[in-house]
Amino acid sequence: MAHISGNKKKLLSRVRRIIGQSSAVEKSLESEADCMVILQQVAAIKGAVNGLMKEVLEGHLREHLVTDDLTQAQRQQEVEQVISVLKSYLK
Repeated sequence: MAHISGNKKKLLSRVRRIIGQSSAVEKSLESEADCMVILQQVAAIKGAVNGLMKEVLEGHLREHLVTDDLTQAQRQQEVEQVISVLKSYLK
């Protein structure tokens, strides 16, 4: 997981931004803010989560699938795992 360690600061920053955005939605709901404000906040969270997913997925693909150390069976197993996660993510 060198790709995670190498980008740890950047990834944690993204996660903290998502936490802050989620807290803002909670506060907006509690204060009965305008629907458009809440919708914009939810859209921002979705974008932030998508960005996090892209970063981690790209690192995973580059680190774990491009390597020459894998047998064809191992590579196929890795691909199936990624497909499974993507199907779950895209539901």
